Amino acid sequence: MRTRTGAHIVWDWNGTLFHDNDAIIEATNAAFAELGLAPITLERYRTLYCVPVPKFYERLLGRLPTDAEWQVMDETFQRHYTERRARCGLADGVAELLAGWRSAGRSQSILSMYGHEELVPLVRRFGIETHFIRVDGRTGPSGGSKAEHMIRHLGALTGVEPARTVVIGDAVDDATAARHAGARAVLYTGGSHSRSSLERAGVPVVDTLAEAVEEAERLAA
Repeated sequence: MRTRTGAHIVWDWNGTLFHDNDAIIEATNAAFAELGLAPITLERYRTLYCVPVPKFYERLLGRLPTDAEWQVMDETFQRHYTERRARCGLADGVAELLAGWRSAGRSQSILSMYGHEELVPLVRRFGIETHFIRVDGRTGPSGGSKAEHMIRHLGALTGVEPARTVVIGDAVDDATAARHAGARAVLYTGGSHSRSSLERAGVPVVDTLAEAVEEAERLAA
């Protein structure tokens, strides 16, 4: 690996590097069924989805779920998602993009709100772990924002400056977390949010990860 240029990408995992939309929708609908809610389509999910996740359920229920309801839905979602993720793979071109960014002497890492103990072996399974200087998943309860996690993640990276860092993700929360930590962001339409909702974040929005990397290079220059 050549000398780093200082530019760094923090990648999101679910819906960004890992193309798991089908598994997420199927697991979400299984969780909905526990409360007697009608199934949701990917289009409607992308229109309504937000973080923290209980607010997403509020948009569907017309009220925040109770603690008991949230626990049931979250546990049901996690169980069904784990069963279905084995059918999912990396997004198109990911391996080449990661290798290209690394070969240019730049660094990259993963920060995900997916559980850390599940995330690390999954990244390793795809043979891409060596491209990253750090891989962090969520520790603690699910459903919250990525902002505080982003500050800790960047703080743990030696030689990485937030001002030269670009977060690439598929959710408005990725842009919020980047801003919170003093970094930039590029949002990708292939995951959990609609283009119209992503554009409200006021950062570049792209339709492919190749475009996202091009934007990251420009923003970190």
